[in-house]
Amino acid sequence: MSGHWGWYSLIYSEDRKDKKRIVTWPLLKRVLAYGRPYRWKIVLLLITILLSTGIGLLTPLIFRDLIDNTLPAGDTSRLNLLALGLVLIPLVNGGIAVLQRWLNSFIGEGVIYDLRVGVYEHFQRLSLRFFTHTKTGELMSRLNNDVIGAQRAISSTIVDLITNLIQAVAILLVMFTLEWRLTLLGVMVLPGFIWAARRLGNKLRLIARQQMDHNAQMNAVMGETLNIGGVLLVKLFGRRQIEVERFQQRAGKVRDLGISQAVLGSQFFVILGLVGAVGTALVYWVGGHLVLSGAFTIGTIVAFSSYLGQLYAVLQQLITAPVLFATSMVSFERVFEVLDLPPDIEEKPDAIALNDVRGELTFDHVTFEYQVDERHLLNNVERHGQEDMIQAALSGDGSKKSNGQTAPISVGPSQAREKALEDVSFTLLPGQLAALVGPSGAGKTTLTYLIPRLYDPSDGRILLDGHDLRDLSLSALASQVGMVTQETHLFHDTLRTNLLYAKLDATQEELEAACRAANIHDFIAGLPAGYDTVAGERGYRLSGGEKQRMAIARVVLKNPRLLVLDEATSHLDSQSEALIQDALKTVMAGRTSIVIAHRLSTILAADVILVIDRGRIVERGTHAELLAQNGLYAQLYETQFSREAESISG
Repeated sequence: MSGHWGWYSLIYSEDRKDKKRIVTWPLLKRVLAYGRPYRWKIVLLLITILLSTGIGLLTPLIFRDLIDNTLPAGDTSRLNLLALGLVLIPLVNGGIAVLQRWLNSFIGEGVIYDLRVGVYEHFQRLSLRFFTHTKTGELMSRLNNDVIGAQRAISSTIVDLITNLIQAVAILLVMFTLEWRLTLLGVMVLPGFIWAARRLGNKLRLIARQQMDHNAQMNAVMGETLNIGGVLLVKLFGRRQIEVERFQQRAGKVRDLGISQAVLGSQFFVILGLVGAVGTALVYWVGGHLVLSGAFTIGTIVAFSSYLGQLYAVLQQLITAPVLFATSMVSFERVFEVLDLPPDIEEKPDAIALNDVRGELTFDHVTFEYQVDERHLLNNVERHGQEDMIQAALSGDGSKKSNGQTAPISVGPSQAREKALEDVSFTLLPGQLAALVGPSGAGKTTLTYLIPRLYDPSDGRILLDGHDLRDLSLSALASQVGMVTQETHLFHDTLRTNLLYAKLDATQEELEAACRAANIHDFIAGLPAGYDTVAGERGYRLSGGEKQRMAIARVVLKNPRLLVLDEATSHLDSQSEALIQDALKTVMAGRTSIVIAHRLSTILAADVILVIDRGRIVERGTHAELLAQNGLYAQLYETQFSREAESISG
């Protein structure tokens, strides 16, 4: 019975919401399409199944001949041949089993590879909007759990189903040939198998569903508290014990359900074994009487009982096969849900590969709204909050609980609105610098995200050298736009690898030149491993200023015609800030640049200052012109830049 432990939990967890799974022909046809590249290996696999089944049926017949003919006749030559056959059968079957295992693994792992690459490639085609609305853990689940579940359907579930069907038909044919009355008697216990499956199956399904829920909650704790940001937060607020208690509570529920599942599963297989024992006893009882009456031989009943044991084992698999098969199809449905998501940033079939770019950028009456189209998102999943766990960790004093109301903090006019950008128009000539200025939440970052087509405008258009960005190929656009965001991301790899991400064939001399331009070369050269130093998870081994200079060096190496950057330096020390400012001057020289400006020096150097408020350009001009208007820019200057101006003049 030990072989069944792996599948009984699958059989009864086919639906988290207790809905019946229906396997449709279009779904099945699409699933089978993934086996098409391996069709000849699948044919060979079926042949090995037939051979293995046929050879396995010989052993009981050898025992019958041994008991009925060879031993009573004292035929030593025949005895030797039968003994040799008993050795050869498992030997040949073992060789076939190894070949079958290789074929099965080749097909299964091939399907995993095809699905994983397909899902990952499709994820890369989806827009930023998709990732801002989807948890990373859910994406990992689709790439890992669901893909492996789909592989199980191809290499295990379907193969087992076919094997069991072939074995059941073959065994029944042989049994009917031996004795049709005993065959009917042995099959009479089949309702007992069905009753056991239905009786305990519902309970097992309920436990399995609860276990999945609590496993999800436990994994959520691990995912949120074991990444570097979560660990940092826990340590800074001294919540280690609370997090340990949260994990203990959720892991404890998983443990208790696991025990219940094991005990109930044991009862399930005990009942199945008992039903099988009743059928076997009936066959021996009736068959024994038939032997005593001379209806057939002892060897026949011995062979028949052996076939009966094989039949019951196969029937146990086949009774639950429909639910097991439907369960396996769920993984394919979830994988297909990803593959069927339509990208909302699509490249036209006749997209223009713009190579010789001058750098003229035009926003033509651009409006943008952060609309959420459910067609572009994964289906909702059950999400478990943390408030209940945090409250459970507290003493229970009602005074510690929030009444759900917080006093608003006034920071000026609210930027809350329906449209992030509305009717934005401006033109930048090649080589010009535009500084974006405005209150927090005014739409500055959103405007910059439209330039590399992280989003598309809801209305209006954006032109590069007179071409609508939607008419350009995505790769060509990406090669011409360089972006430095406020939050710099570095891979957990060497500094060299992170830099080469901008230009895969860059030489060491080019790397060093880019790093010198970004004022980071001397720092890297001073490290023990130099450019082969590992940056750490998300670059956490580097300071904020060092990460930003790495990002600038990466953009220099890319050498784009259009530069977009968030000049966020307020959280850096004065030395890092000065190094970054010098680096930015080098980077922006000769390039069309749009900068979310936080420094007065950048604003003074800009060819045009665009003042944004509530998604609109409310003022534009040079520093002197905007101060003379005595509008929003003048207010921002007084609150944000006047002290810097005084320090410069001083």
